[in-house]
Order: sequence, then structure tokens, then C-alpha cells
Amino acid sequence: MNFEHTEDRRMLADSLNRFISEQYAFDARDRIAKSAHGFSKDIFRQFAELGVIGALFSEADGGFGGGGFDIAVVFEALGRGLVIEPLLGAVMVGEALSVAGTEAQKEKLGDIINGVAVVAFAHDEADTHYERTRVQTKAERSGDAWVLHGAKAVVPQGEQADLFLVSARTAGNVSNVNDEAGISLFLVPAKTAGLTVRGCPSIDGGRVAELSFDGVTLGADALLGAEGQGHATLERAIGRGVLALCAEALGAMEAAKTATLEYLRTRKQFGILIGSFQALQHRMADLLLEIEQARSAVINAAAAIDTGDRVTRERALSAAKFSIGRIGALVAEESIQMHGGIGMTWELPLPHYAKRLVMIDHQLGDEDHHLQRYVQLGKELAA
Repeated sequence: MNFEHTEDRRMLADSLNRFISEQYAFDARDRIAKSAHGFSKDIFRQFAELGVIGALFSEADGGFGGGGFDIAVVFEALGRGLVIEPLLGAVMVGEALSVAGTEAQKEKLGDIINGVAVVAFAHDEADTHYERTRVQTKAERSGDAWVLHGAKAVVPQGEQADLFLVSARTAGNVSNVNDEAGISLFLVPAKTAGLTVRGCPSIDGGRVAELSFDGVTLGADALLGAEGQGHATLERAIGRGVLALCAEALGAMEAAKTATLEYLRTRKQFGILIGSFQALQHRMADLLLEIEQARSAVINAAAAIDTGDRVTRERALSAAKFSIGRIGALVAEESIQMHGGIGMTWELPLPHYAKRLVMIDHQLGDEDHHLQRYVQLGKELAA
């Protein structure tokens, strides 16, 4: 197989990496992460002008990419720069709109691609434990309208979102984790009456929010797709998000690797470069092999995400997320240990990469969850 990116993707990656290195240096990123907004709307709009958001969507949706490798190229660059702007929400909500939206609902894709609208994916709840069907938020009919009750947790950049994609049960059994029927998806504007948004800083930079729905009334046009049949769309949206996170982690790993190699080549102990110590050379070689394994998993997931076979696609995504979770933690730990005490200083970019790698493991399912899911999907494939 040819694993080389197309010329268009290489040009996109070069442009994005150059922009991030010039406009999103670590000091600038640190100021943005600590700001009241938790990200820069100006930088987000500049990403749109560069075509970064458009690369995440197909031509049919108004973009010029939308394939698995387009997502991987963009998010690897974002991970290398520790970018915290809400592109993950754009990918996931945009995929749901593309798959299940009406023509009127799909018009929102233009605002997402142009960087005009900030959208957020609100599915996780306090007791979800990564199970996609464990949705306790409820939606009930009231004439032609819908009324939502419940809460969502850890919504990235939720305070600044203009629109939320919210999962809610309109039927089915919450306690049965295999009950896919009865889950519906709703588009909820941020200024809807009854919606409360409470934000807080996240441990790896930026901000997250908790959403509370206290009798939130929505029109019939808020329902995305068919009533009670939102699980398939939810799975597709989460799949794109998993690939994006895996690619982002790969970029962060590469940055941590580069920083560690540079440190080993320049730091002296007892008058000798520590990179000449055989024990550290062996540890670094093992780390390089693990990162290449992570890259292979991301390539496999990017190639599989557009396949028509659901089980093949989901197994590749879970395999990648498991690998990224395990290897990301290893890269974080080894990079800091090989730096020694300075690797723990907050002024150095490295610990920020380490925190982001650890937190990526907990987004959209950790390595234990995806290992179990991979095994279960394998049983389905065998059957």
C-alpha cells in the first residue's frame, strides 16, 4: 500500500504547521488556554480562512475533503501544536448533520465550515461510563414540540458554543446498555430557555461545561433524524471524533519525542551528553517503535472509517483508541522521566503534552473500554 499523502494533503499540512508555529507558539497557547473563553475565536476564524475546517467536510457538505486521512492530517498538526480551538466539536456535530440532517438543518454546515458558528457535542453524562446507549436525559413530546430534562457533563468549550448536539431518550431502557432503540438527537441553540451552562477550566487547557436541561422546549425541527433511531448517527459522529483524537495524540507524541531527543542530545551530566548513555538509548528506541505502532493504528483507522462495513470500521477505531491510550501514557511518562526534574516544570511545554495525552485517553472511551469493545465487535464478526 502507498501510505504517502496526496499533494493537496501535504500542502494543507505544511500550511497548517507553518501557521501554528508562527501564530500559536507555546506562550500564546498558554495565554489562550487560561483565558475566560478557553480558546481564541480569532484563531478559530483564521483556521476557517485557511481551509482547515473545510478540509474536514466533503464537497457535498460544502468542504473539500472529509475523508479519514483529511481528518488525520489536520488533527495531527493540531496535536503537535496543542491547539485547543473547538474543531473536534465541528467534526462530530458536522458528521451528524451530514448523515441525518434535513436540507434546512444542513444549512448550518456552512456556518461551521466558515468558522461563524461554534458547535459542541453533548452526549456524556455523569454515570455514562463511556457506554453510548446509557442516556438518562429524556425528551418527551408536547404537541408538536419536545421537552428535555436531564444533564450532560464535560462538554468541551460548551460555554462559548452557539449550538449543541444533544442525545436524549425518547423511549427504551436506560439500564440496558444494549438497548440502542429509543435514542434521539436534538439540535439545541445555546440561548434556549431552561438550558443552564456551567463552565470550568480543564486540566489539560481550555474549558469544559456542564449542561442542565430543565424543561427545555424545542420545536419539531430540532429533532435530528428519525425519532428513537439516533444511535447509528451517534456512532458515526463518535467514530469521527475517535479518529480525530487519535491523530491529535499522534501529533502530541511526535512533539514530545522531538523535545526529548533534543534534550538527550544537548543535556550533559558529569561532562557527558546523557544521550550517550546506553540505558537511555534503549528506552528512546523502544519509545520510537511504540510511536510508529501508534501511527500504524491511526493509518488503519483513517483507511477504515469510510468503509461501508460497520464492524470493520468500528473495530479499527477501537483498536486505534486502545493503542493511543496505552502508548500515549507511555510517551508521557518516559518523556518526563528522561527529562528528569525539569520535565515537571510548568513553564516547559512537555508536561502540557503529557497532560493532553493522558486526557485524550479519557475522551470518547478509555483504553479499557475500547479493548472490551474491540473484543465484542470481534465476536459479532465471527458470528
